[in-house]
Amino acid sequence: MAFYKDFTKKKMTRADHLRSEGKWEEEGTRYRKSATQQDKQRRENDQDRFDDRKRPGKPGNRFDAPKGREFKKDKPFDGPRKNDFKKPAPRPDRPERFDRPAPKPAPKPEFRPEPEQSFAPENLLSGRNPIREAIKSGRDIEKLLVAKGDLSGTAKEIIAMAKERHIPVQMVERSRLDEITPHHQGMLAFASAYRYYDVEDMLEEAKEKGEAPFLVVLDGVTDPMNLGAIIRTAACVGAHGVIVPERRAVGLTPSAVKASAGAIETVKVARVTNLTRTLEMLKKQGIWLYAADMDGEDYRKVNFSGPMALIVGAEGEGVSRLVLEASDFTVSLPMRGGVGSLNASVAAGILMYAAMSGRE
Repeated sequence: MAFYKDFTKKKMTRADHLRSEGKWEEEGTRYRKSATQQDKQRRENDQDRFDDRKRPGKPGNRFDAPKGREFKKDKPFDGPRKNDFKKPAPRPDRPERFDRPAPKPAPKPEFRPEPEQSFAPENLLSGRNPIREAIKSGRDIEKLLVAKGDLSGTAKEIIAMAKERHIPVQMVERSRLDEITPHHQGMLAFASAYRYYDVEDMLEEAKEKGEAPFLVVLDGVTDPMNLGAIIRTAACVGAHGVIVPERRAVGLTPSAVKASAGAIETVKVARVTNLTRTLEMLKKQGIWLYAADMDGEDYRKVNFSGPMALIVGAEGEGVSRLVLEASDFTVSLPMRGGVGSLNASVAAGILMYAAMSGRE
């Protein structure tokens, strides 16, 4: 039996024989490279990419130079230039796409004016007990403010006392009282800055001086500055007193007293409940009533002599209808310019000096 030393169980093929002799070449063998060759090739490629950055304009490089631009060889390219990526000019017909809207300005704090206070603190009476004691003592009260709502027995008593003394009572919201002072117990009163007199006191003063009564009556004047100015002029012309109505008119507030510039010390001021009834009483005393009205007679042609009372109304509304009907004469101030009326204190001053001239 023959023995083969180099016998192999695997059957040799023709390719194996050729491969052992170095004559066989498998498909794709020439494209294969060893690991060492692949590393070498990778390093060369990396070097080429690094060199490409220094050589702009090479095809395939993402940092290619723009068309029409040449690079100097002695100056390496270190990245894109500032002008290479310019933002396109904005279109005037529409806003920029990525522009953010302008921030809205912060809202301004709301302006809240301080509540007006026409009276000095010493003329303000707050609390039920001080108001009740002031009414009992006979102190002159301009008006009484009462908060709306249920009234207890004490509040009802004070309101009854005020109405008995003809003090104006106004029902207001509690917030209105809070604006003036926080301590009010639902009730506030404004005392007069100066005391009032009676109309009889004015007539008695004229009788003592031996002069014909000269009175000034104000119908609906609500401005304290006008009242103070009229009182001051009345003192200058020698009037015996100024009469004001109790409602819908200003009283002797601190502003009016200040505007009188001390004339309140020499001129008596009376406050009456019913102005028409007071005028009827003056007519019975033999006093002539002269009311200022636009349709009246020119004041330069009027004879102001004897006992008289000059009636002046508010600048806007003028003398009321009932007062005009109760008057004996109506006088007017001629207007040459485009203005149709005068300030109440100015008109009263002109007529008072005209009356003083006629009385002399």
